[in-house]
Amino acid sequence: MNKKLLATLILLTASATSQAELSEAQKLLAETESLTVESQTMSQNKPTRALEKASCLLNPSIDIEIASPVIGVIKNVRVKRGERVTKNQKLVELHSEVEKATLKLNRAQAEYGRRTIERNKDLYKKRLISEQERDEIIMNNRVFSYEVNQTRALIDEKTIRSPVDGVVVDTFLDPGEYVGEEPILQIVQLDPLYVEVVMPSSRFGSIQKGDTAEVLLDAPLNSKHQATVIITDPVLDAASGTFGIRLELPNPDYKLPSGLKCKIRFNTKVKNDG
Repeated sequence: MNKKLLATLILLTASATSQAELSEAQKLLAETESLTVESQTMSQNKPTRALEKASCLLNPSIDIEIASPVIGVIKNVRVKRGERVTKNQKLVELHSEVEKATLKLNRAQAEYGRRTIERNKDLYKKRLISEQERDEIIMNNRVFSYEVNQTRALIDEKTIRSPVDGVVVDTFLDPGEYVGEEPILQIVQLDPLYVEVVMPSSRFGSIQKGDTAEVLLDAPLNSKHQATVIITDPVLDAASGTFGIRLELPNPDYKLPSGLKCKIRFNTKVKNDG
């Protein structure tokens, strides 16, 4: 075959291939432009609110480890793991026999001081005791009353109560064990639950406190619930380019467990360019 003819065929083939590739690229570009136009048209026809979906996690609103304000030895643990508790309910009692005996002594002293004051009223009126002696008697009785209140407070510290309505997650110490700084038990508050969400920085400012969202729970519940935004972090995380959002989800019957993964749909504003 002639070399010139071969070169011509190669050039023609290359030109045809190039035209085919160009045609395909033009076709994709045309499809993209078509989709862009369609998207813009749909965006103009959409309402000012749209749904945005993100991953989330249910957490207890309060998670606390209960400790004793004073050292001592546990007399009784009145609750068990998994048990519901109410605010101010007795949880743990420490031995307080010494304080109770001291309280009896303080009460006897206070009663004696009260009687002493009554006996000396007439003596003071008759000027048989000085004003200073009368003041000392009254002050001593006040001291006895203060000691009664102090001992009562010490006894109250030996009874540990729940600060919240919640559920006992775990107990760490048993009757007879010494209590120092370590926690005795753990309680979580499950009503309300907190829905924790991490959003990309591009959505910063689009979700505000008071906005509502639909929480979609995974198996085994597979249910939908309404939650309200209570916190949007004012600071972005530079490393991940994200910020956090917390929502409040009512859970009065404790049917929803904490630690469950979920999906969430926000009602976020769609920007209109004109």
